[in-house]
Amino acid sequence: MTDGALTPMQDEAVRFCAELIRIDSTNTGDPATTGDGESRCASLIESWLAAHPGTRFERAPGRANLVVRIPGRQPELPALLVHAHTDVVPADPARWSVDPFAGEIRDGCVWGRGAVDMKDMIGMLVAAVRQLDREGHRPKRDIVLAFVADEEVEGSYGMGYLVDEHPEVFAGVSEAIGEVGGFSVTVPRGRAYTIGIAEKGIAWATLRARGTEGHGSMVPNRENAVARLVAALARIATHEWPVSLDRTATSVLGALERLLGRELDPENLEEALAPLGPVAAMFSNAFQTTSAPTQLRAGSKTNTVPGEAVATVDCRIAPGRDDEFRRVFAELVGPGIDVEWETGPSVSAPFDAPLVADMRRAVEAVDPGATTLPFTTGGATDAKSLSRLGITCYGFAPLRLPEAFDFPGSFHGIDERVPVEALRTGSMILREFLRAQ
Repeated sequence: MTDGALTPMQDEAVRFCAELIRIDSTNTGDPATTGDGESRCASLIESWLAAHPGTRFERAPGRANLVVRIPGRQPELPALLVHAHTDVVPADPARWSVDPFAGEIRDGCVWGRGAVDMKDMIGMLVAAVRQLDREGHRPKRDIVLAFVADEEVEGSYGMGYLVDEHPEVFAGVSEAIGEVGGFSVTVPRGRAYTIGIAEKGIAWATLRARGTEGHGSMVPNRENAVARLVAALARIATHEWPVSLDRTATSVLGALERLLGRELDPENLEEALAPLGPVAAMFSNAFQTTSAPTQLRAGSKTNTVPGEAVATVDCRIAPGRDDEFRRVFAELVGPGIDVEWETGPSVSAPFDAPLVADMRRAVEAVDPGATTLPFTTGGATDAKSLSRLGITCYGFAPLRLPEAFDFPGSFHGIDERVPVEALRTGSMILREFLRAQ
């Protein structure tokens, strides 16, 4: 089939992404202030996929999840899940140069909240499925499509809810693709598309220090909750976590060395990965645990020492380092501070798998000369929920990006946008990939 025959699919990928952006599906993290945007997205997707009746699941009104199962010719084969989330993080219009919910197309990009996280994937996926329908294609195995709510918070209204309350929708599913991965990286030696094979573990710590409450002129700092907490945060912020090279990290490092054509020093990756441009930071933090203080709350008056101070720390744990992390973190926190945890496990998948080979062939068919590159993300996705069902998860939302495009800066960033040509190419790659299933 000629590229020209695929133009309608490519046009749909762009249009669908823009139309989804125009639905404000902001997830505030507070059920009282999160509207019905996720359900409206589900309804729109349902209308586009009318040839494949789906099932809606709602833990709460306005928080719909849509699941579509496309029957395969050989239903006894393990099924494949392709998933994406419809919710987005908040956007302050006053700080954007465009309306974040207008889905504006200009300067070769689709602009708006969710453009790369991840209404682009939904637009490309739906367009690819519709194109395969027009071609009369029927997959060998069942393909399950899940468009879910609440990924940006904790998934308790989305994928976590489906896994816990409706696991039957994943019957027979052995593998899945979703975020983060698929974006291209360009260096002088060529272009490579990332395939997400691992996610670091997540550990969100709430630190609570207690001390003597009283007048600022009389309470010594050794009894001051703020002083105790700030000292702990300083130790955490300045700690250098060691580079961790397990099997997954070693495979990522080796692939980067082949792409860049030289040996890399794991202890000095920031400089070594500079040729990757804006995406370099997405790779360098994959090799070690990170701990970033994010919130601090204490006191009500300048002249009053509060009896309690609270802070949060966002920790991402290198695979296999959980026990070491807990021991070292406790030493950094020190005595007199209570710690509460919200955690999610690290997940990983093999790079030498048939499904990865399908991704590689799809990339090569659309972008001759390009290759694929294993990738570990520091972010947390719905793969953490799916892993509880034993599903092997990959990140593959393919986008052919311009070399200087600030892809990581678009995630949750101001003026989030995705190149139109990236959507057009990505829809073609997804079509090739799905044709092999």
